[in-house]
Amino acid sequence: MVRYGLIGRRLGHSFSKDHFTSVFAKAGLKDHRYDLFELNDISDFPALLQKNADLQGLNVTIPYKEAVIPFLDGLDPLAAAVGAVNTIKISNGQCIGYNTDVAGFGALAGPVVGSLADAGSSIKARALVLGSGGASRAVAYVLRELGVRFRIVSRSRERGDLTWEMVDPTVIRLCRLIVNTTPLGMHPRVDEAPPLPYAALSSKHTLIDLVYNPPETKFLQYGLEHGARTIGGMRMLLKQAEEAWRIWKGDP
Repeated sequence: MVRYGLIGRRLGHSFSKDHFTSVFAKAGLKDHRYDLFELNDISDFPALLQKNADLQGLNVTIPYKEAVIPFLDGLDPLAAAVGAVNTIKISNGQCIGYNTDVAGFGALAGPVVGSLADAGSSIKARALVLGSGGASRAVAYVLRELGVRFRIVSRSRERGDLTWEMVDPTVIRLCRLIVNTTPLGMHPRVDEAPPLPYAALSSKHTLIDLVYNPPETKFLQYGLEHGARTIGGMRMLLKQAEEAWRIWKGDP
């Protein structure tokens, strides 16, 4: 049996098992299997590997994209640059970390960024990144590559540029792109949303939510109510999963 899986703290919301099971079935890979591994603490990671010696790859989700790094044998250069891992390839007893969130978010952000500035304006787009975890690091990396100025919102100034209390209507009006990298609004707590002054949104804004379950979060609903363009997390998820499968297979 060739096994892959996902590690995280709570995985009831996960799409990955159904997705990869379908991928394996379509490819006729009857000896391939994908499992969910809930870890109460990342210190349980070595024991997981020992108990499941046939694992050849893992995806990593909240809250372990950064915390898993000290347990790995090496990092792909992109993962090292980002400082977060969401994909692990296991080969010859070695665990190497990769980041496919960059490819996933890049597929969304590239077309969006060019549309944010007013016609004829020389003012570059600005973005607000909600959250300071592993997914936020990938988003920040992509925005830097695209030349987009951004601020990170976190509960603490040690982790971000702004705290939630500092995000006022002026900040919202200046930041035409707002990206939610937090789990706020994710199933089963679907009534939650990042605490923002949503009334300051307009048709000039684009909101991207990395949450994919539900497809339309409260965050996106509030954006739609004020005329903003909204993009859910499923497209990013599919792209990063495609990249993870490419890495596991060893495709160039």
